This record gives sequence, structure tokens and C-alpha cells, in this order.
Amino acid sequence: MCYSGDNYLVKREAVIVTKVYNVGVEATLEVISGKWKPVIMCDLHDGAMRTGELRRAIPSISQKVLTEQLRELERDGVITRTVYNEMPPRVEYALTEHGMTLSGLLQQICRWGEADVQRRSDNGEHVLIRHFGDDAPSREELLG
Repeated sequence: MCYSGDNYLVKREAVIVTKVYNVGVEATLEVISGKWKPVIMCDLHDGAMRTGELRRAIPSISQKVLTEQLRELERDGVITRTVYNEMPPRVEYALTEHGMTLSGLLQQICRWGEADVQRRSDNGEHVLIRHFGDDAPSREELLG
């Protein structure tokens, strides 16, 4: 790249920065870390969802944080954002093929979390996992 001024020419070489990870888990966590990213990826596992659907599926997340997490996942190639040219505008998010490769890992994390919640419950802690579905208790029932 060259830059010219009044009486000078400066040539700059491109600086290449190499990111170095100590172990592979660091590279994985850089992509999936964050309180909501794994939850978003799990929700998208069964198919594309609109922003409002994700908000309903994750009631504790703010719109700002959801938007940030979706942008980061898109930047990392884990999800796609499709904007449909219709009125009102419709935007859907879906896992990419690359994102689907995380499914096995997310399932293992989910099973571990379920087992840990059961262990904690067995030890007298008041904790549960709310599963979504027709037979799942409503938020109101849970908070009673």
C-alpha cells in the first residue's frame, strides 16, 4: 500500500497478525462463549427463527443483548441472517452448516447441565430446568 504526500512516498507493508490459541477449547469458547450464544444455537437447531420468536424462547434476554449475540454468531459463520424483501420486513436466523457441527457439543453440554441440576436438586437445592413444549409448565406455574 502506498501513500503519497507533498514530497514523499511512504510504502507500508501489510501487517499480518496470527492469533495463537493454547488449546482448541479456547478457539471454541471464543465462538460460543457468552451467556446466550449456546441457548440461541440450541433454539435454532430445529430450524430458522425470527427475532421475536427467539425473544419468546429466551424471555430473560434483552433485545440489545440478543442483537449483539446474533451479530457475533453471524460474524463467526455459525448462523445466517436472511432478510426478506416484504412489508413488513421479515428477518430470519438459521444455523449454517458450520454451526450445525456444534450440535453434538451442545447436546453434551445440555445433558451435563440436566444431570448437574438433578444432582443439585437431590442435594436439596431448589433448582429446575424448564423445558419448552406442550407438557412443560408455564412460567407462571413455575414462579407460582
